Amino acid sequence: MTAPAHPAADPATRRGGPPLIPRPSQLTTLPGRFTLDAHTAIRAEAAATPAADLLRTLLAPATGLPLPPAADGSVVLVVDPALTGLGREGYGLTVGADAVLLRAAHPDGLLNAVQTIRQLLPPEALSAEPVRGTEWTLPCVQITDVPRFAWRGVMLDVARRFRPVSFLRRFVDLLALHKLNVLHLHLTDDQGWRMPVAAYPRLTTVGGEPHGGAYTRGELEDLVAYAAARGITVVPEIEMPGHVRAALAAYPELGNDPSRRLEVWNRWGVCDTILGVHDEVLDFCRAVLDEVADVFPSPYVHVGGEECPIVEWERSDDARRRAAREGLNGPGELHRWFMDRIGGFLAERGRTPLGWTESGRDLPLAFTALPWRDAAHGLVAAGRGQDIIMAPHRSTYLDYPQSGRPEEPPGQPGGPVTLRDVYDLDPAPAGWEAATAARVLGTQAQLWSEYVPTAAHAEYLAFPRLCALAETAWSAHRDWPGFQRRLAHHRTRLDTLGVPDRPPHHPHDQQNPRDPHHPHDQHGPHHSPHIPPPGEESGR
Repeated sequence: MTAPAHPAADPATRRGGPPLIPRPSQLTTLPGRFTLDAHTAIRAEAAATPAADLLRTLLAPATGLPLPPAADGSVVLVVDPALTGLGREGYGLTVGADAVLLRAAHPDGLLNAVQTIRQLLPPEALSAEPVRGTEWTLPCVQITDVPRFAWRGVMLDVARRFRPVSFLRRFVDLLALHKLNVLHLHLTDDQGWRMPVAAYPRLTTVGGEPHGGAYTRGELEDLVAYAAARGITVVPEIEMPGHVRAALAAYPELGNDPSRRLEVWNRWGVCDTILGVHDEVLDFCRAVLDEVADVFPSPYVHVGGEECPIVEWERSDDARRRAAREGLNGPGELHRWFMDRIGGFLAERGRTPLGWTESGRDLPLAFTALPWRDAAHGLVAAGRGQDIIMAPHRSTYLDYPQSGRPEEPPGQPGGPVTLRDVYDLDPAPAGWEAATAARVLGTQAQLWSEYVPTAAHAEYLAFPRLCALAETAWSAHRDWPGFQRRLAHHRTRLDTLGVPDRPPHHPHDQQNPRDPHHPHDQHGPHHSPHIPPPGEESGR
């Protein structure tokens, strides 16, 4: 359920109020300040204990304050289910000169309140190292804050370029600070397979070899728990039936020509080798998704579904026979059949399938659809009765350059996606009918990694554009000048956290020749442009 977005001035910022991102629903400044010191203690009932623990964990490195539990603590955290107007993630925060009160109807709301406390403190409170000589004070305020959308996410492509768990944890903390609540991990693709599956070990020993390696099950389970403690759900994506070259390199029998031996793809772009449609392939997909469901408790599992050339099916006797047995009008209908089977299996496991839609009509109705080519496809899917998560590439793809400045590193061809482009996205435009707009779960940004060779580069591309996405997804108020004023101060927080504000310099990894004859240039954007990986140009 969403509230309509509407222009509104930013009175708190105009009066010198705290520059918070995303902007709270209601904020009133009060006289005075509250000081956290060695005598400050926390009072939290059982349901509020996780949020109290998180507050201690996040403030300890810079402040050194113990913030012990105490029955008479001046920082009070309360979960009150009667506060139904706050929903699952909303919160109330009152900072007075003598006490601080955090209230929510659900523990997740208190986690968001903790992040607001962090932003109210001096930026040095975000430091990973002890800070001396700073007074840890909060301005007195009254805040009531409820998100506009339930899904506020970021997709991170770790298939094409592996990122270690240490980076993923840091990225989770950056998302949580901005009240973003979904980390969508793109775990498999033509260029790499990062998800361990016990029954198919070659997926990671062969498919995980290029560009870095693979995760262990324990690492992923620990990441899920780490994110959950910060109010973030980790949503896995396992691509099928296309974008599977890494899997076919490990297990050729899953393809349409089992006698063919393939390597993990060493190019970017869309590969035309796809899964077969024989029973062994469905068994494989079920085994993979069983393990995925065991590792990731997320109610959603993404199974890709996009950019699936069907040339191999059209040439395959087995595929034509499968189409005939299923009563289909040829191999062209196998994609929907395949996705329907996979979606049905996930539904049996109690999960909702997610998929990329390229038209708004190409996924079974049981899927929640992510329109990425055009926002209009979201309207089509919602009109069919599908829930949608808006992800149009010209507003949410962070692998495009941030600007047209000459110092900007090369990125996805097609012009920059600016901070304003991200901010101006309205996931549920005012012109949509109420029933259609109610189908919008939220929005998310995408950070594909073909043009992102380092972790520092990833953070540079993500911020400050994720600040704009956080504002769009959380706040129903639209005020670009006010956002810019608040962002100017927020940059000091990002600086304290070590988020780069200048383009990284790695010229050997940034040569990105284009193929002017590839469909990328003829038919609009792909998830991945058709270029050799940077490792080839640099001789690595």
